[in-house]
Amino acid sequence: MQNARITLHPSKQRMQVQVDGILLADSTNTRELREQGYPPRHYFPREDVRMDLLTVSETTIYCPFKGRAVYFSLGESRDVAWSYEEPIELSRVG
Repeated sequence: MQNARITLHPSKQRMQVQVDGILLADSTNTRELREQGYPPRHYFPREDVRMDLLTVSETTIYCPFKGRAVYFSLGESRDVAWSYEEPIELSRVG
């Protein structure tokens, strides 16, 4: 994705996410999102995330550059992950 504020770069570096000692995501196919004014974020493909462990939370947000995000909880840990179910289509970099 790319616009005046956001660039998205493919990454082959292995990235993992653990929450409370539980491996939630493991991928060598993330996309690094760089957004002006924020630290870089890695977005994981769903197939590399243990979606079976997550439940949809009541939290949602809207970003005019990325779309509406739905949040997910892991047990008592609320809003540990989010997903843009219908992301705004932007061109890719890299």
